[in-house]
Amino acid sequence: MRYINFLGLSALAGVSHALNLTVGSTGGNGTSGMQYGIMFEDINHSGDGGIYAELIQNRAFQGSTEYPSTINPWTAVNGAILSLKGLSQPLSSALPTSLNVAASSGVVGISNPGWWGIDVKVQKYTGSFWVKGSYQGAFTASLQSSITHETLASTKVISAATSSEWIQHNFTLIPNKAASNVNNTFSITYDALGTDGSLDFNLISLFPPTYKNRPNGLRPDIMEALAGLKPSFLRMPGGNNLEGNDPPYYWKWNETIGPLKDRPGYPGTWGYENTNGLGLVEYLQWCEDLEMEPVLAIWAGFYLPGPTISNASLAPYVEDVMNELEFIMGPVSSPYGALRASLGYPKPWSIKFIEVGNEDNLGGGGDSYASYRFEAFYTAIKAVYPDMVVMASTVAYDFGADAAGDYHQYTRPDYFVGQFNYFDHFRTGHKTLVGEYAAVQPNIPSGGSVNWSLPKWMFPVWIGTVAEAVFLIGTERNADKMIGAAYAPLLQNLNSYEWSPDLISFSADPSEDVLSTSYHLVELFSGTRITSTLPTSNSTFGPVYWVAGTNNVTGSHILKTAVYNSTAPVPMNVSFAEVRTGATATLTLLTAPDAYSFNDVGTNVVQKTVETLRATVGGTFAFELPDLSVGVLEVVGG
Repeated sequence: MRYINFLGLSALAGVSHALNLTVGSTGGNGTSGMQYGIMFEDINHSGDGGIYAELIQNRAFQGSTEYPSTINPWTAVNGAILSLKGLSQPLSSALPTSLNVAASSGVVGISNPGWWGIDVKVQKYTGSFWVKGSYQGAFTASLQSSITHETLASTKVISAATSSEWIQHNFTLIPNKAASNVNNTFSITYDALGTDGSLDFNLISLFPPTYKNRPNGLRPDIMEALAGLKPSFLRMPGGNNLEGNDPPYYWKWNETIGPLKDRPGYPGTWGYENTNGLGLVEYLQWCEDLEMEPVLAIWAGFYLPGPTISNASLAPYVEDVMNELEFIMGPVSSPYGALRASLGYPKPWSIKFIEVGNEDNLGGGGDSYASYRFEAFYTAIKAVYPDMVVMASTVAYDFGADAAGDYHQYTRPDYFVGQFNYFDHFRTGHKTLVGEYAAVQPNIPSGGSVNWSLPKWMFPVWIGTVAEAVFLIGTERNADKMIGAAYAPLLQNLNSYEWSPDLISFSADPSEDVLSTSYHLVELFSGTRITSTLPTSNSTFGPVYWVAGTNNVTGSHILKTAVYNSTAPVPMNVSFAEVRTGATATLTLLTAPDAYSFNDVGTNVVQKTVETLRATVGGTFAFELPDLSVGVLEVVGG
């Protein structure tokens, strides 16, 4: 797709002479608090059917009043009759609905197509299913091609099923060859003659190898892509999905822990039921595996878009948050620390950042948030954890310098560029997280912001990515005020999504992963961290925008740049006060064929060039920046 370029706030600007910059040795905004991280919530089937590696769709027939339990996408094998049952003896109180398979004779069973396909490789798949009913024979668990009907892997599972209780059956599958595509199904079959006419099934699971071999773990290709960003934090679990649409449904931490049979799931806010297989512990392990700080979002007594818990009724919800924090961080001698240990995690995790709610200025929640909801949670948390950074979910209200805020911005490229200096005079002494940002629509002549009644881009577009770079540079110039920034949404299943654009898109086929143009920007900026900002001799920005500083780990000097809508390439002469003549630097530039280029399945339009430069007299580096480019100049040593 292509869009017409309307230049609004940032009209094309020409540059007739070189831009000379001298970077000082002291006097910037001090030690940088600016980190690059990721924000995750289960939108676009990014959890179930996405980063959570479970291959079976609707594995436990979970449902609610919003999204009732369904058989779909399960289908019968060889004429079996399928029906949902609410047995008097369910698998668990959390999973009360099971699938009854009825047949009097023949080899029958059930089949599942996975989350819009199943990727089959020569590797070990681990699976299990629960059965109730009398059966003396053996089950066959298998993977088949939906196109050729060839069996790709198969194993016998001796039945231990009985009519008196639920029995779990475990198995492994190792295909002898890889499938040519993801049009494959998983099935369980058995000889109906060995039954009393029907069997009940529940919690039917199949996992491929997971990232770092975590049980109930995450999809390796997506995790490896995220690892490439070198993220510093994970904001979890959202997002609107934290809030829930209607009582009593919201993300309840204690319903996402423990054995899968004890996790009921809940209706998310994006049009489908969440399994809660990806739960609190899995989020914390995700942080461990990518060496990130968890930024824990807590439910703050507000459903999207209402009702609101009254001040008089809020105390139990505050107490629940304190229990959650004790579960995460408490000693095993504490009640909830003991619960954590009983689940196999005696070592506590650490939480340094917590966010109260999500976008509580929207949907009618603002008045209660400003008057009592934020304060109730803030006071309780700070009383027990005085060093924790407690953030408001908006910057619409000022709760004092000790309370950080979360700023979200979805807009058009020109508007983003206009926000370059947004944080220059914003709440000095306060800390702010840019918890969600993205350029989502093309420019319009008025230079206006997003119009939610109009379509959004399918994928991030290069002009939007460059505008995001300008905004991030402006944010990093104010690093003393910032906690970090995270593009959102993070993940998008191309087969079923509610929001675009997204940072990474995917399908059941890992070869179809799309690392967007904005992914490459975050990869570059996150991989070249400034730990202390430095002043520059020039403060006239546009069409070139920049931030300079040092990295105290690598000992390098860094200049990050973006050029937005220049009529010609911009000559640059950059010197650092502490860099001598003859020093070498690496200039990394990101460009694209045109302003509206974007990455799609099988394509990468981002052109990355890396050049080694040598400083001339006075420690000056001379180079040229093309229009709509993002660059990093890094000098290691001096």
